[in-house]
Amino acid sequence: MIESILLTTVRISTFLGRQHLTNATGFFFERDRRLFLVTSRHVLVDEASGHFPDRIEIELHIDARLLANATGFSIPLYSRGLGVWRSGSDSAGEIDVAMLEIERSALPASVVYRAFTPRHLPDDFERIEIGSPLLVVGFPLGFHDTLHHLPIVRQAVNASSFGLRFQGQGYFLTDARTHRGTSGAPVVMRAPSAATAAAADPAGLPWLLLGVHSARLDVGTRDLQLDEALGLNCAWYADILMTLSQ
Repeated sequence: MIESILLTTVRISTFLGRQHLTNATGFFFERDRRLFLVTSRHVLVDEASGHFPDRIEIELHIDARLLANATGFSIPLYSRGLGVWRSGSDSAGEIDVAMLEIERSALPASVVYRAFTPRHLPDDFERIEIGSPLLVVGFPLGFHDTLHHLPIVRQAVNASSFGLRFQGQGYFLTDARTHRGTSGAPVVMRAPSAATAAAADPAGLPWLLLGVHSARLDVGTRDLQLDEALGLNCAWYADILMTLSQ
């Protein structure tokens, strides 16, 4: 028995031609029978660091009975010179979330995955209290179960008032130990009741999708020798997925 949450998330490798550039995390989101891959925008393009991959590759399970069987699935990032991903911005600037639509007909016939849907987005922010336990599902430094091609989870807590845009930005804070490679990971919370879980997904994905992990947050005035890193992270609110998937 594999917990369903582990099948929502895939390892992303970015490439420029044949040159491997970086590793990251992505997850599946489904709406109106359309399938999307979600990750951080800076995984696909990052002007500040000169990161401009032209394709990504994800690992897909192709045998529900033997998870060691997996295959690489390549996704081009440009068509006719234009980026094929969707991203957005708001009054505070660029939102570090990107979404790629996946053609189901191009997937292997036996592909095994689970996808979040709009039903997994929280509709009652008051139930998500400060300090609520969360999970970040991903591939820190590319680390994962290489035999079964599954991600790992890190424990986190909600570190800022959920629903209140931290410092006016479209994200909330998590307190968790994270690393490079976790960018684009889903930040989830166990559905608080059986009724909520059944409403979110009768088929058995009893989680609320709260956000998309972006990056660690630090203080520019921190003394690198005397002060430890804050250990806080930015997670963009997952409701942006409803806008990007329209």
